[in-house]
Amino acid sequence: MDSVAEVKSSAEGQVVSNPGILGGTPVFRGTRLPVKTLFDYLADGRTLDYFLETFEGVSRTQARAVLQYGWQRIAAELGK
Repeated sequence: MDSVAEVKSSAEGQVVSNPGILGGTPVFRGTRLPVKTLFDYLADGRTLDYFLETFEGVSRTQARAVLQYGWQRIAAELGK
């Protein structure tokens, strides 16, 4: 199977899942940084600015797209 066909994207293309990168863990496009890291930082009380300063390879646009996508999924599940 062609590995390119296995690459998936989400959150307006800002997140990719590629079996060749961290076993398919969703990462920010152009990085090897798992998207879960953003949620972990926020859950631990760190700010978005702190996250972006720590991981300079991730843009504010990427982080906002991920957060917006998460909100849209929650709202859709709740019919809001």
